[in-house]
Amino acid sequence: MALQTNLALRQITAALLLLAALTVHASNKPHAKAHKAVSHKAAAHKASTRGPVYGKTTEAIALADELAQQYKLPQTWVREQISKAQHLKGVPKMVLPPTVPTAKNWRAYRERFIESRRIDAGTQFWQTYESALTRAEQTYGVPAEMIVGIIGVETFYGQNMGNYRVLDALTTLTLNFPAAHPRAAERQAFFKSELGHFLAQAHSQGNASATGSFAGAMGWPQFMPSSVAKFAVDFDGDGRIDLRNSPVDAIGSVANYFKAFGWQTGMPTHYPVGFDEARLDKPTLLAPDILPSFSVSNFTGKGAVLDEQAQKHTGPLALVELFNGDEPPSYVAGTENFYVVTRYNWSSYYALAVIELGQAIKANRALTSIQSNAR
Repeated sequence: MALQTNLALRQITAALLLLAALTVHASNKPHAKAHKAVSHKAAAHKASTRGPVYGKTTEAIALADELAQQYKLPQTWVREQISKAQHLKGVPKMVLPPTVPTAKNWRAYRERFIESRRIDAGTQFWQTYESALTRAEQTYGVPAEMIVGIIGVETFYGQNMGNYRVLDALTTLTLNFPAAHPRAAERQAFFKSELGHFLAQAHSQGNASATGSFAGAMGWPQFMPSSVAKFAVDFDGDGRIDLRNSPVDAIGSVANYFKAFGWQTGMPTHYPVGFDEARLDKPTLLAPDILPSFSVSNFTGKGAVLDEQAQKHTGPLALVELFNGDEPPSYVAGTENFYVVTRYNWSSYYALAVIELGQAIKANRALTSIQSNAR
């Protein structure tokens, strides 16, 4: 009995140390480029930013006819939907880059997501949907902690899915995209395409009233309409895909997304990395950004120092740099699986937050289980 008690205490201590390292650790990790910025705080200002409906203006009719032809939809129906779309005056400003860029800070970014409330909510989510998470891992080869990490960062487990009508948001960003944006033509074309995908789905489902973020992302996993079309799955088997009301569909869809972008089962997402300053060629190591481009021998030959596990890695690596404001940057050696996470959101900061949130929740589950078994 004493041996069992001592073993349980050792297990609890180990789990506590792991959880503490994940929840407090902000001193040695990595980099990024932001892509998707879906701010749920903006919803508080939604009511004051509503403008008139687009109606039957020349621009609205031309857009409707173009999308009807491109997506093979009834012209009259599309015209009706676009005419009822409401101009959201504040939304174009939300997609503009900040006027005064702020210094990137991984530690501050991390603290927004790796915190006790989100870890507790993620632990409850995992417990509630354990069978679906297990099935997703078996079907797609994507670990449960990665799926849980994504949904936790994206919507705080369904708490922040957005309250903008997607039709309004995407029509606004198609017809009133800000010309001041440095990539205005490219981004306006992107939102027009997303509007087309959304209308095709709305027509198929007989419902154009879906809500989401100001950028048109929807449901527990915040999929854009094109991602719904390509990657969403009916994982609960009810005959329809519903990412807003079915967390099980969201679980399967996130796993399918990762698999589609090349997730490799069993491969770590990243490794710790240090530097041999005498041999370090950091500019060359950073040149490919987050795209894994170096074999282990090339990576270490340019002054990167890897631990024993990382030295056995068989695929390419990337040196991922995360800035910490005025403090020295953090670094990791990113694998092809790390790159896959950045395909969900083109940011290394985002990717590492997802990874570490999932790890923290997994550790919390293990601790809870050990404590329960020790009673």
